[in-house]
Amino acid sequence: MVEIPFITGEVLFTAVWFAVRIIICIARRSVDWRHEARLLLMYINVAVIIRFTFFPFSLVDGHVQPLVFEPAAIFPPRVNLIPLDHLFWFETTKDLLTNIIGNVALFIPTGIIIPIIWKWLDRWWKAIPTGMLISLIIELAQLPFASRATDIDDLILNSLGVIIGYIIYAAARAVRRRDEPSRGRHLRP
Repeated sequence: MVEIPFITGEVLFTAVWFAVRIIICIARRSVDWRHEARLLLMYINVAVIIRFTFFPFSLVDGHVQPLVFEPAAIFPPRVNLIPLDHLFWFETTKDLLTNIIGNVALFIPTGIIIPIIWKWLDRWWKAIPTGMLISLIIELAQLPFASRATDIDDLILNSLGVIIGYIIYAAARAVRRRDEPSRGRHLRP
């Protein structure tokens, strides 16, 4: 059994993120600092998702519970593939609402950030599946950890968050486009 403390998990994610970004910049032989700054939005987004997905709220002695990797506990995998089967298995209404609202809210930024960073993904039929894929990767990444489970309900709620986020992005884009011509007329002599 291997315990991975929260700070180790975040440091590992940060190291991998920056190593990949450095390798890509070296391969391209250039650095687009504006794009790298926008990518920091996604880094922060994924770091927050990792925090609350792999290191949930429960505290032990005032510290975040570590992630437990236990090879013997991997099989059979803890997977729920039946939609809405485990959604209401919470002891209190507060826990139920925390799960639902948390899973949705956690992925709203993803739906906003994806089309901002990657213009070729700025249509709903591209951005939403990309956000859903990110959620699926996060869910599957939980498989080797004894304290985590992969759940279709989480994927559904995360996807709803991506959809809400994309709607916010699309509404902001529509307002901006609507206001652009009027701003241009006021600036002309």
